[in-house]
Amino acid sequence: MASFLPSSPFILVPLPRFLSTSPPKSPTTLLLPPPRSNLVDSAPSAPPLSIGVREQFYQVLEVLPDGAASPKSVSRRQLLKSSGLRPRDLRSVDPSLFLINSSPSLLVRDHALLLNFGSLRAIAMPDRVFLFDHHRRGASAFLRFLLPRLSGAAMPFELEVIEAALISRIQRLEQCLLAVEPRVAELLDLLPNRLTADVLEELRLSKQTLVELGSRAGALKQMLLDLLEDPQEIRRICLMGRTGCVLRRGEEARIECEAAIERQVAEEEEEEIEMLLENYLQRCESCHGQAERLLDSAREMEDSIAVNLSSRRLEVSRVELLLQVGTFCVAVGALVAGIFGMNLKSYLEEHVFAFWLTTAGILVGAAAAFFIMYYYLRARKIL
Repeated sequence: MASFLPSSPFILVPLPRFLSTSPPKSPTTLLLPPPRSNLVDSAPSAPPLSIGVREQFYQVLEVLPDGAASPKSVSRRQLLKSSGLRPRDLRSVDPSLFLINSSPSLLVRDHALLLNFGSLRAIAMPDRVFLFDHHRRGASAFLRFLLPRLSGAAMPFELEVIEAALISRIQRLEQCLLAVEPRVAELLDLLPNRLTADVLEELRLSKQTLVELGSRAGALKQMLLDLLEDPQEIRRICLMGRTGCVLRRGEEARIECEAAIERQVAEEEEEEIEMLLENYLQRCESCHGQAERLLDSAREMEDSIAVNLSSRRLEVSRVELLLQVGTFCVAVGALVAGIFGMNLKSYLEEHVFAFWLTTAGILVGAAAAFFIMYYYLRARKIL
């Protein structure tokens, strides 16, 4: 018993005599666990609880102000921490929400700009830009315009990013418009004289392209208009990356800087941003207006084709009605011929001229019935 005590985790405690059912020969002991405090102190600390949610990673292309570009895998937490954004801000640029959130947007935050131009989704900061899905067509066009501009950049980095995004988007719309405009003009020359299935299908596809083009150009135009009508957002773009200037909140948000020269530079930059947005707004309006005009021409051509087809159907209906009237008159003559064809005595067969008289009567009666029906339908304006 003495050898068991040191290595056992239990403590031997003697039982009182009145708890024993039979007289024990020796003091009875009970095995008890050691004090709880000893167990807690000796046990290792438990790991913290985890909710079991896997962190999301984004495959982005990081572009620096010197033009260096490198692909990276950035976690959602790191992206939020480096850009100073909130989790709900990422919904506008999250590539997994491409089908849900595809309308163009330019969101201004304190330390970052969120660009969503369809296949172009990026987060621009004063010292870098994170480009999502850089293999897509819109992102490739954006890089093609941005990287050459960074070598001799005269504007801040975030403004170069905004201009490259706008010019790549608007140039794609203009190229699409230039591609569809000659095709629509050719179709307008062919129609409505040449109504074939191929020409009508080409008109339908061209109209569908114009509808999509007008919708994209209209959405981009509305985004630029909203941005120009909110001077506070433009001033927040000007203050991005500046440490000595702040934007005073109020009815008229003003830029206040510690140095007068800084304020002057910020005001000049604000005017430059407005001119930049106005320029691309005019190009977007021109593209949208031309697409709408071509679409209206295509719709008018469809109306003209519908009228032409209705006229042709009316002519066919008139011919069918005349044929039905003629068939009715001939059927009446056939009825008379069938009556005389019965094997019954009518005593007309005994006369020599009965056949010729009957035949002439049937022909004259059918012609008279036809002209009577024809003038009746003309009087009722059915024909």
